[in-house]
Amino acid sequence: MSYQELYEKWKNSSKISPELRDELNSLTDENDIEDRFYTYLSFGTAGMRGKLGAGTNRMNDVMVARATYGLAKQLLQADPENAKRGVAIAYDSRIKSTDFAKVAAEVLAADGIKSYLFESLRPTPELSFAVRYLGCAGGIMITASHNPKEYNGYKVYGPDGAQLANEAADTVVEVIEGIDDYFDIPRMSFEEGEKKGLINVVGKEIDDEYYKAVENVIHMDQKSDLVIVYTPLHGTGNLPVRHVLKDMGFDKVYVVKEQELPDGTFPTVEKPNPEFKEVFNLAIKLAEEVGADLILGTDPDGDRVGVVNKNSDGEYVVFTGNQTGALLVDYMLKTRKELKGDLAIVKSIVTSDLAKAIAKEHGAETVDVLTGFKYIGEKITDWAKTHDKTFVLGLEESYGYLAGEYARDKDAVVASALICEMAAYYKERGMTLYDALQELYKKYGYYKEAVQSFKMEGIEGPQKIKSIMEKFRKNHLEGFGDEKIVESIDYQNGKVTDVVTGEVSETGLPQSNVLKNVYDKNSWFALRPSGTEPLLKVYYSVTGDTQEQADEKLKELQDEVSKVFED
Repeated sequence: MSYQELYEKWKNSSKISPELRDELNSLTDENDIEDRFYTYLSFGTAGMRGKLGAGTNRMNDVMVARATYGLAKQLLQADPENAKRGVAIAYDSRIKSTDFAKVAAEVLAADGIKSYLFESLRPTPELSFAVRYLGCAGGIMITASHNPKEYNGYKVYGPDGAQLANEAADTVVEVIEGIDDYFDIPRMSFEEGEKKGLINVVGKEIDDEYYKAVENVIHMDQKSDLVIVYTPLHGTGNLPVRHVLKDMGFDKVYVVKEQELPDGTFPTVEKPNPEFKEVFNLAIKLAEEVGADLILGTDPDGDRVGVVNKNSDGEYVVFTGNQTGALLVDYMLKTRKELKGDLAIVKSIVTSDLAKAIAKEHGAETVDVLTGFKYIGEKITDWAKTHDKTFVLGLEESYGYLAGEYARDKDAVVASALICEMAAYYKERGMTLYDALQELYKKYGYYKEAVQSFKMEGIEGPQKIKSIMEKFRKNHLEGFGDEKIVESIDYQNGKVTDVVTGEVSETGLPQSNVLKNVYDKNSWFALRPSGTEPLLKVYYSVTGDTQEQADEKLKELQDEVSKVFED
């Protein structure tokens, strides 16, 4: 169907909600109508994400039902017993999150699949934990992570608590694309589902077990006078983060009142993303008032955490995900003497190699995986079975970390606890986290990273992204400054090309549309289209003998990459 035909189909359907119908009837901009109906929200291994509203390219109850129907059929095809094992469902503070979670439960119930729906909002890592704790066949998390208020999303998890495996996701997509009329997807009423025992509301009993699992990873008996300012950015982190910090013994935790309560409109920030300093403006003001040693902020679904600390000039700076990750790797390997065997950290291919250098110094191995925490989760699961390695920490440059084996997704609750524990450790030694970071740079070199995101929305967006990726596949960018390319990696065909010798080897990783160029002085850049948003991301990493040299090299590399974009 053309987008105009789909628009008319939706507008004339008697089965859509009055809210969606009113929205459709109010549309007058042809470009807006086209954007809503020219395609369907893509369903990848991380699920789907999009702007709220009416249309096939929007997040609404119709598209949630469609995705859930695909998941239900995949689960039943894989094993009819999955109906009894059920699906755990959680949701964050975003607009429509509660409604979408109930729609998912109702569609599963109509297929005879049991669900365990949290009574109120919970963080994503608790959903991952719940899947494993309850022995479920899968999980659903309604969230759009750190996106603006106009967005919501739908993440799907497998029985291991990690985001859905590629093969299972492919089956879901196959079912979805074969649906004749998604307006006819059956749904059992919530009340009937509860009466039949197919929809089960859960809460405190899971919370208590989750807290125990998190606290099992932490050194609990903290007698520090560390002063902490924390903001949940209107999301799910408020109760669990404060609960764990209190149990640890931190009694000087100040929460930003204006950002404490859940609110899907995120009234105090443009985008609830702990990567950006502006979301910490209120937290910094409070920190100055109370003399805080540390500022923490978690994103709306509680799986990512940002750290703010004063630098040597007394200015508050937001650490990058790579910087916090490096500090955690060093701290964990210094203090977790109880961990035995061959220790290993797991990081994504676009995460700084500073973590790898630190791990090597401590005698630990670094395993690189594709972007997406599910690949880190796969390693945890494998090693739990084989005992080949002892998992210490999983980290991604995008502010995601996990220690412990209770979950298979990044967890801002355990990460916040570890960061506070680490800050207390350094405070006892007369240092801040910023001081500790500078010590790492002096020892291992000044690593500097950056990420650029290029938004390419609309009907031409996918072709633009494809064209740019092809351009870089043909042009390896032979060098920048005084650095020369030594390796070109194309994760789509799984080939690593030694540019100097011409030798070609295998990445050993699943296929993924990612390109990475490595240079002879520890610098690299990588291109990766987002799996859930119309974005092309470019990741950069350079190393210098001084901070100034690293800054200069980063600019040189970015300038050279930009030239290819502009050609």
